Amino acid sequence: MGRQPCCDKIGLKRGPWTIDEDEKLVSFILNNGIHCWRTVPKLAGLLRCGKSCRLRWINYLRPDLKRGGFTDTEENQIIQLHSRLGNRWSKIASHFPGRTDNEIKNHWNTRIKKKLKQLGLDPVTHKPIHYSDSDSSSAGKGNLDDQATMHHLESNNNNNNNSVEESNSGCGSLESNWVHEHDDSILSWDYSFNHLQDTDIFFLQNTLFPLPMDS
Repeated sequence: MGRQPCCDKIGLKRGPWTIDEDEKLVSFILNNGIHCWRTVPKLAGLLRCGKSCRLRWINYLRPDLKRGGFTDTEENQIIQLHSRLGNRWSKIASHFPGRTDNEIKNHWNTRIKKKLKQLGLDPVTHKPIHYSDSDSSSAGKGNLDDQATMHHLESNNNNNNNSVEESNSGCGSLESNWVHEHDDSILSWDYSFNHLQDTDIFFLQNTLFPLPMDS
């Protein structure tokens, strides 16, 4: 069996509260007090459910509501209470007159948790954060793997450079050997060509590159 609804929500107004509704609720509570939130909407002349009236009064309308940022003293007290009570925000809020449980919870999630982590404290256990040996060994193994990979890449790079240099030097040696072997032939050809007569040159040109025949 679940909790019985606070009221029949058919025909009730939802959404933001108006100034007129706030004035009716404040006037009724200040003059009559709070006996039962289920009966407040009807007695105050509001088309709201009892839960909506209660949250509106506690979080926005009650005269002792304290607004503004939290002081360092309040934050330290919240941390101490949270270490004992956990996320029981209504219990924690009871130690802070004028503060709501929702306001304290939001401040915890947005600021205090981050502050504790920066101090090296676990926000759940409130104890120093210690990294396990398995995490350390995994991190160490990752570093060793990275170093081995870099060494392998550098080794391959050096081998490729050596191969290129050897191939270039091999090409150079082959070229020089070919020139050396055919040096006498090249010199003989240059000498013979320089001593050819004009008629011999004409004969060679027509033999190697014959002119097209007239059709």
